[in-house]
Amino acid sequence: MSFFVEILPFLMFIAAFAALLRGYPVAFTLAGVALGFALLGISMGLFDPIHFRAFPQRIYGNLMEMDRQILVAVPLFVFMGVMLEKSRIAEELLEAMGALFGTLRGGLGISVIVVGALLAASTGIVGATVVTMGLLSLPTMLKRGYDPALAAGSIAASGTLGQIIPPSIVLVLLGDQISNAYQEAQRAQGIFSPDIVSVGDLFAGALIPGLMLVGLYIAYQIVMAIWKPESAPAAPASEAHADWGAILHALLPPLALIIAVLGSILAGLATPTEAAGVGAVGASFIAGARNAGRDGNPPLGQLASYAGLVALIALIGLVVVANIGSDSRVYVTDLGTLGGVVTGALVTLTLLGAGWSLWRLKRNGVLDEVMTSTATISAMVFVILIGASLFSLIFRELGGDETVQAALEAVPGGVFGALAVVMLVMFVLGFFLDFIEITFVVVPIVAPILLMMGVDPVWLGVLMAMNLQTSFLTPPFGFALFYLRGVAPEAVKTTDIYRGAIPFVIIQLLAIVAVAAMPWLATALPNWLYG
Repeated sequence: MSFFVEILPFLMFIAAFAALLRGYPVAFTLAGVALGFALLGISMGLFDPIHFRAFPQRIYGNLMEMDRQILVAVPLFVFMGVMLEKSRIAEELLEAMGALFGTLRGGLGISVIVVGALLAASTGIVGATVVTMGLLSLPTMLKRGYDPALAAGSIAASGTLGQIIPPSIVLVLLGDQISNAYQEAQRAQGIFSPDIVSVGDLFAGALIPGLMLVGLYIAYQIVMAIWKPESAPAAPASEAHADWGAILHALLPPLALIIAVLGSILAGLATPTEAAGVGAVGASFIAGARNAGRDGNPPLGQLASYAGLVALIALIGLVVVANIGSDSRVYVTDLGTLGGVVTGALVTLTLLGAGWSLWRLKRNGVLDEVMTSTATISAMVFVILIGASLFSLIFRELGGDETVQAALEAVPGGVFGALAVVMLVMFVLGFFLDFIEITFVVVPIVAPILLMMGVDPVWLGVLMAMNLQTSFLTPPFGFALFYLRGVAPEAVKTTDIYRGAIPFVIIQLLAIVAVAAMPWLATALPNWLYG
């Protein structure tokens, strides 16, 4: 009987895992399994029903408290990504990068990686990126004689960059969980004024590893072009014309938005939620301008949207200048008469540009599609969070925390041994589960224990984010592979897609090992920015 009591938390985890593999909805699976084991615990005298009273407050604390407003950033970042995806900005970026790098051997592959990185920093939506680039670039790469496996792997892997390059939904959700775990670990150690790790810390920590991963992907393209030149041929010089006007038109708006959103977070001028709001408005400007240019609208329409985007960026720049040398935020009333007039004019121009862009997008039906997608994705995330909160509550009350802690402390190698086991478990789960499920179920269980063992929270968060990124490329349930299979030509076999993804999974694992061996890759930038 005592043995059964000790393994009951593990049986609960296994039951949830088996139900998820059967294809049951994630949120209802987690909640249903939790309730089933709670009833089992009540019948055995191992679970007190009074603990159910903590669940409403747990949900209220997770979603409604002012210090948890970071979760508001989720629908805003989703809106930003979907809006940019609907603006078909990927098409223009692929055309521009193809013209720039296409005449080089392996140039099309490099173009795909660069565009994937730009889309990752602006949209962050893996499915949309993989599908768009699969439709646009895969036929071209095959036509140029690219090896199908290399072409498919490059597209699938570049699409997953949105999971590690900030701003990223994964980093927002993971940062929220790591922050909770860090405070819990400090309270368990008797520290009742705990330090806080923010999503901004995680954004800063993930930037260097994310760019390193982009560099490794590009290096792989170059190596393949040299080692097997027939697998990555260059485009004919007659078909690649670098039109710098078109290149700048494609690059400048998304780059400006990336700098405005990510720069404001890293500079400490805005919280991730505030920056997400800026990103949502900026994405509407870009989509409005792109939409106006395609439906025969006069250039004046495009000018109104771009003028609004420029005004928005100018407002951010004004705040940056005003805050130089200041120890606190500077507001409009602190800028003097001239500053107030300039600020008022910029705000007016921003509002007019936003109004015109949203009206145009509403008239063409784009805004309705974006709002529907945003509501659907956001609702899915929060419903899963509610189910995972109930699962975590009952798992802990059944003694799961103590069981996991004892198991990790018994692992040879101390802290690094325990961390290696957690990373291995998350990697294996990534073959079968989605990153949201792993984030909401596994991270709250293991993160507090690792943090109590002295692991740096930012370093841990970045390692977990990079680990979760592999789940999109690992068969049989790698979602990037599914997305690409759905749009790939019949000439590309499923085995080609899997074979092409394997080298990029290995690259991702090498990057994880590098960050694990050199923690400063994840901690140097946050320490420099925030101390």
